Amino acid sequence: MRWLDHRDAMPEALRGAIIALGNFDGFHAGHQAVAGEAIRWAQAEGRPSIIATFDPHPVRFFKPDVPPFRLTTLEQRQELYLAAGATAMLVFHFDADLAGTSAEDFIRAILIERFGAHGVVTGGDFTFGKGAKGNVALLRTLGGELGLQSRVVAAVTAGEEVVSSSRIRTALREGDPQLAARLLTRPFAIRGIVEHGDKRGRTIGYPTANVTIDNYLRPKYGIYAVTGRLLATGEVLHGAANIGIRPQFEPPKELLEPYFFDFNGDLYGQEIEVAFHHFLRGEAKFDSLEALIEQMDKDCAEARRLLSLPSP
Repeated sequence: MRWLDHRDAMPEALRGAIIALGNFDGFHAGHQAVAGEAIRWAQAEGRPSIIATFDPHPVRFFKPDVPPFRLTTLEQRQELYLAAGATAMLVFHFDADLAGTSAEDFIRAILIERFGAHGVVTGGDFTFGKGAKGNVALLRTLGGELGLQSRVVAAVTAGEEVVSSSRIRTALREGDPQLAARLLTRPFAIRGIVEHGDKRGRTIGYPTANVTIDNYLRPKYGIYAVTGRLLATGEVLHGAANIGIRPQFEPPKELLEPYFFDFNGDLYGQEIEVAFHHFLRGEAKFDSLEALIEQMDKDCAEARRLLSLPSP
């Protein structure tokens, strides 16, 4: 799959494409509806399909001190877009130049002249251009006058509420990964490189893989039933993980620490993706290591049950 930079000229073979416009961070059910319309439209007319995203997120540009809130990395998005059937991923690098581009110039100079887009698909609330002055009405009027076709996809609902990234973030912060998974259509997953830690887990019979959380949204701190996928081989492991600051140990350090059942291999230096399936309990500090180990035994038994695994 091609990975395109909005600042570069569009490759000739991709001019005339149908572009799904949005941030598409979580690529949840609503995002998938917009992308799916673009892909179907492109296929019907024998054109390339491109899914756009922004990096950094515009919120991060305007509010650099906001806590981490990303639901996916660019690499995860690229895989999701490819699986959806898109020809390429287009990354808008959100900087001062892009932030200062008027909505009219975004349509004329970027979408039409630089990209040679034939059509764009957006959600009804999509805004763009300096001061977010551009909207679907401007795409329809000015874009239409300049030969750019556009389509708008209605919001997707789950229950009585619209599927949105903010709703997913709230679910994760409240310790409800199952709701987040229903809205995303897959579990929320953090990807990272397994690093060397203090190896305290080995001393108590629970060797963990230490993964830095980086710019991901922080789900509610605590213990989860998880799966882990090794990116190099595709192997899937099952386990329980702590995400948080490890109140039992000093000094506090924010980490994701999955313990994988029945696994004795070496994960150091490997890239893994840890998917959150069930929240078991919040972080806690115990009176002794023995009490901690007793609770970890219970956590792992519950994780096995929730993941439908046999007891060891």
